[in-house]
Order: sequence, then structure tokens, then C-alpha cells
Amino acid sequence: MRVLIFSLAYLPFVGGAELAVKEITNLIDDIDFDMVTVNLDGKQSARERIGNINVYRTGKGKASKYIFPAAAYKLAQELHKQNHYDAVWAIMANQAGLAALLFKKKYPDVKYLLTLQEGDSLKSIWLRTWFIRPWYKNIYRRADRIQSISNFLKERAIKYGYKGKIELVPNGVDAINFNNNSTAEERASLRNKIGLKSDDKVLISASRLVKKNGLDILIKSIKDLNVKVIILGTGKQESKLKALAQELGLRDKVLFLGHVGHKNLPCYLKASDIFIRPSRSEGLGTAFLEAMSVGLPIIATRVGGIPDFLIEKETGLFCELNNPRDLREKIELLLKDKELREKLIINGRNLVLENYNWESISQKINRILKNI
Repeated sequence: MRVLIFSLAYLPFVGGAELAVKEITNLIDDIDFDMVTVNLDGKQSARERIGNINVYRTGKGKASKYIFPAAAYKLAQELHKQNHYDAVWAIMANQAGLAALLFKKKYPDVKYLLTLQEGDSLKSIWLRTWFIRPWYKNIYRRADRIQSISNFLKERAIKYGYKGKIELVPNGVDAINFNNNSTAEERASLRNKIGLKSDDKVLISASRLVKKNGLDILIKSIKDLNVKVIILGTGKQESKLKALAQELGLRDKVLFLGHVGHKNLPCYLKASDIFIRPSRSEGLGTAFLEAMSVGLPIIATRVGGIPDFLIEKETGLFCELNNPRDLREKIELLLKDKELREKLIINGRNLVLENYNWESISQKINRILKNI
């Protein structure tokens, strides 16, 4: 079987969706994978082998994302003449989904799988797609099968008129390797390096610095707390968030450490006490699962796919949306209640090990691809 993947981004540019594709395809040996993606920085090879995927890149720079559907469709036709694909696989209902839709219209006998990974809110996506709304709806409707990483995204597909079978398969975490990626000495050294004292209580968040991830709420919540906050990531709101911390007199309590590679992330997580992301929208929330896998209790909002894995006072705590005071109360509760904290740590880690491991997830995707 041969499958062509359409993805707007891929390695070395890694987000949750790209990581999922890498992990899943690396564990599937009986399908040949090709991929068409964007040359996001213009510095990558036009063609190379990464893991189990032959990667073909189009364009040059981020602006190429906007012409990706046409460019990817053209390249896909050339590749199809050579490789005779059994299925195309679109990673998200974005420009990649549009490229897959164009391909499906041209080659209706080739099966089309759409994976839903989007973390943006329904309103945000609806506003961004007004000028191509009929096409956007057809990205869902023309799919032969949809795989969704959360019930939240499953409901979105139904809302946009998809009538077929939807497979609920979440993203995963390599919990064993993730949990064995740093020593106590390395964690102590890291804390010292970034200016943390041995008795500091540390909250951590890892995400793009964008409005949907609610980091302004996290910063506001700690104004009267004796804690330090580590914020990992970059994004459009970085300057605004730094200015907010300065305005609230929290400059020394909020540490903006920029981008940290996935390989080094476990050490930062293990050097902390609570993982928090007061999201305004969330496709699933893989960052929470990664934190749970290394033994961090989590606090999150009841949005998107988060309720799929967060059970109140069993695997984490919910805080109210856009409510710094409520978040502060939940932080104080976790810092004071040792018994609850340990319960969340144990239950959270066990949940990830049982339900979010890449081996079982890759087997499910393999089955889906072969039975579309």
C-alpha cells in the first residue's frame, strides 16, 4: 500500500501534529509513505527521506503556505503518475486538507483520510474561512474517513456536514522515554542555571505564546502568590505578555525562556511543581499529557479536547475560563494538599501509559488506512 500525506509543515518544524505523524509512521513498516509539505524557511531539501517518509517540499518561505493547495496538488499529480497511491492523508482541515480535496476531485477512486488536529476555536476558524466556506466544508464532507484526536473535533466534523465514520484516535506520548530523559542532578543544575532556589515553588507552561493559550490569565493569577513561573515557547503575544508581567510587578517571578526543543523539555517539566495552561481553546492538549507522563499535576480549562483526559480531582484540576482568581485558588489547593497532589500524579501518569502510547495509536492508524 502507498499513501501520500499532505501536511502544511513537517520536520524540522515540529508541532503536535507533525510529531504525531513522525511517531505514527515510524512504527508502520508495511505502508510506503510520501509527503508533500511546505519548505517553510526555504533552506530545506526539495526531497529527502525522514524516518519512513519520502518528503517533498514546495515553495520557499512561510508565504508559500498560501499557495500550497495549488502547488501541492500539482506535485501530487506528478507523484501519482509514478507511485499510484491507494490513499491520500491530509493532516488538518487547512491548506493541506484543501490540497487533498483537489486531489480527491481529480482522482475519486483514491481514498481520502482527514486527520483533525486543530487547536483553534470554532469561531476563529469560521472567521478565517469565510471566503472559501463551501470549499472548507467540503474538506470534511468529501473525506472517505475522518480521524479525530478528540471528541471536540469529532463534533466539529459533524457540524460541518460530514456523514461518514469518524475514528477517535488521540495523539500520544512516549511516556517511558519522556520520563527517563533527565537525572536529579541535571534538574538541580537547570534550576540553578535559570535562577531558581531549591525551595521555590515552580509553575510551568509550554505553548505558543498566542491568545488562545491564555497565558495572560496565568500571569495575572500569581500576583499574590509566592511562586515562580516558567513560560516556554515563542509567539505573537511574547512582547505583550512580558509587558503584562512588568506592569503587575512580576518581572522577577515570570521567566520567559523561549523555545525549548522537545528533547530537553522533560528536564524543565521535572524541575517544576505544577503544569498550567488556562487555554481558551484546545484541540486535545498533548502538552498536558507530556506533563502528566513525567509526574506533574495539571490545571486546565474545560475546553476543547481537555475533558477527554482530565477528570476533576482524579487526573487534574479544572479552572474557570478567563478567571485569574479561580486559577489562583486551584494553584493554592495543589500546593497545600499533598494527598490530592499525589493522587493526581499517580492517576495522570497511569492514564497516559495506558491510553496514550504511540504503539497502540500507530496500530489504529494503520488499520484505518487499510480499511478506508
